[in-house]
Amino acid sequence: MRFLLVIALGAALGMLYGWVINPVKYVDTAPDSLRQDYKTDYVLMIAEAYQVEKDMNLAVRRLALLGSDPPETIIRESIQFAVDIHYNETDLAKMRALSDALQNWDPGLEISPP
Repeated sequence: MRFLLVIALGAALGMLYGWVINPVKYVDTAPDSLRQDYKTDYVLMIAEAYQVEKDMNLAVRRLALLGSDPPETIIRESIQFAVDIHYNETDLAKMRALSDALQNWDPGLEISPP
């Protein structure tokens, strides 16, 4: 009985230490560690920024923060997720416009600023 009491006390103290006294602090985590719903929101923010800035190089750099997949794949997965959870049509249109612009984009044609 004493053994089980010591085990329970140790587990309780370990949880107290890990959850209350010294919990894990996530600082400066990369966007590629986000869940799919947050990645989709991030893609939507990139699409909204692209509508204003019209800078595909910047949009592609931002999309690259979401992982090593090609930007087209990241956008396609985000659009599919957005459709599945019923994003409004305005937001879907913004993401589709970014996808269309990316399909027609030729990185060799854009001139980078000095």
